[in-house]
Amino acid sequence: MDNTGKYVVVVGGVNIDIAGTPFNQLIRHDSNPGKVHLSLGGVGRNIAHNISLLGIKTVFLTAFGDDMYAERIEKSCEELGIDISRALRVPGGVTSTYLCINDDEGDMDTAISDMEICEHITPEYIEKNLDIINSAVAVVMDGNLNEDTIEYLGENAKAPLFADPVSVTKAHKFRNILGKIHSFKPNAIEAGTLSGINIIDQESAAAAAEKLIQRGLKRVFISMGRIGVFAADEEHSFFQNSFEADMKNSTGAGDAFMSGMVWSYIKGLDIYDTAKHATMAAAINTEGEETINPLLSEKLIEERLKTVRYS
Repeated sequence: MDNTGKYVVVVGGVNIDIAGTPFNQLIRHDSNPGKVHLSLGGVGRNIAHNISLLGIKTVFLTAFGDDMYAERIEKSCEELGIDISRALRVPGGVTSTYLCINDDEGDMDTAISDMEICEHITPEYIEKNLDIINSAVAVVMDGNLNEDTIEYLGENAKAPLFADPVSVTKAHKFRNILGKIHSFKPNAIEAGTLSGINIIDQESAAAAAEKLIQRGLKRVFISMGRIGVFAADEEHSFFQNSFEADMKNSTGAGDAFMSGMVWSYIKGLDIYDTAKHATMAAAINTEGEETINPLLSEKLIEERLKTVRYS
């Protein structure tokens, strides 16, 4: 499926990521020697960035502040070819910030997210941009949007919807529109919250996935952390193991996975190949020092998949 002339719309948050990783085992309630990296982030922006790296035209609908961080983000989007011509510039607004502490292996231990500026992404703002939304090949939204905006998109977007709930506290926002979503990417806790099933293994993940598919989802990919993802549609359900990677930073791996889902949809891949390509995109992402691995590409994903041995 050729994506020439096609584009994806991403609706979601943008912020500055500040990630700290200790040199040794993380000690709570103490100062840990380590490295601190500042990078551009936000689930929506990360997904837009990764989709762009995969060679897909991307339009980003979001809200910026009017501070120096916003200027840095806008410049980056322009350099990447991400269309932000319809993004909101909020006078006096403060660009949101994501602060995370990793363990010594680079996996997130805890984080704080200040995303208040996303409240400016309202149904009225979406309505003004329905022309570009409804002409897209796919629309991606994240859980940082307010519930009214998420439901408005669910009811009015004609393009296939892809969604990431972002966190368990935000997952409930999607409860009323699950039947409007094409592909959904929760983690085990988020999927458990929406399905009412406590996910502790592949069997319980399968039961949760079945319930979510019954709600009208076309595809669901339940992230189970480092071990892999449980994927399902109306006809298939299976577990996709994670791929080996020299992990340096797990922050943003889920966003890379989502970009792989969108890329796979545009390419017309089935759910099995979608899970493989998205999982490899996530693995490649973890090998970068920052939230986005600039080496991610369609070519690299395909090359790495050729080296995988399946039992």
